[in-house]
Amino acid sequence: MTTNQLSSLPRRTPRPAAARVPQAARGPRATRGSAREKLIAAAHTTVRRKGYAATTVDEICAAAGVTKGAFFHHFASKEALAVAAAEGWTERARPMFEMPPHTRLVDPLDRLLGHIDFRFSMLDGPVEDFTCFVGTMVQEAYGTNPAIRAACEESINAYCEALAPDIEAAIARHGIGPGISAISVARHVQAVLQGAFILAKTTDDAAIARDSVTHLKRYILMLFGRG
Repeated sequence: MTTNQLSSLPRRTPRPAAARVPQAARGPRATRGSAREKLIAAAHTTVRRKGYAATTVDEICAAAGVTKGAFFHHFASKEALAVAAAEGWTERARPMFEMPPHTRLVDPLDRLLGHIDFRFSMLDGPVEDFTCFVGTMVQEAYGTNPAIRAACEESINAYCEALAPDIEAAIARHGIGPGISAISVARHVQAVLQGAFILAKTTDDAAIARDSVTHLKRYILMLFGRG
């Protein structure tokens, strides 16, 4: 990915007012190593292991090594932390589009395939270590909490929008079937990954997820006439 493409992972855009948690409720922005940052990291870990509903504020505080008073200094509620943690998840994903060696490949299709290989390499160890925080959370909260649903949507869309420029460039360079857009392919990549995470949870094993991502790579190769 070129330097100009590094901006493809968009900064947060305003959500509709009905879904937005006010900044005052979310608390001040974190500085590195701050209690707020530790709470967000603890939420990422704990929710991926237990789910949003089953995770308590006390458990998050214990995992973060901070007091409950510190929690409520930074966040008005567990929901406010969840929204901030979804935003933090987007930032956590940013290096995925900037640092790995495949981002420096010349051919955009090779960069896309390299990204899929990179995601494959992450499918190892305990399931909660490689599954998606926002994907986990939105499955529980989409029908009951508009603010959390919107924050998860924004994070997942940011991933798709970051992947789309390389897909667009690959389409321009190699061609593709009619009626297929770059963003639709990016969303398919995300859909396969999220589905793979769910399958891994059913077996408590990464093997079934790796199989799904292997099929995804085959699909991309066939889509661009390399299959």
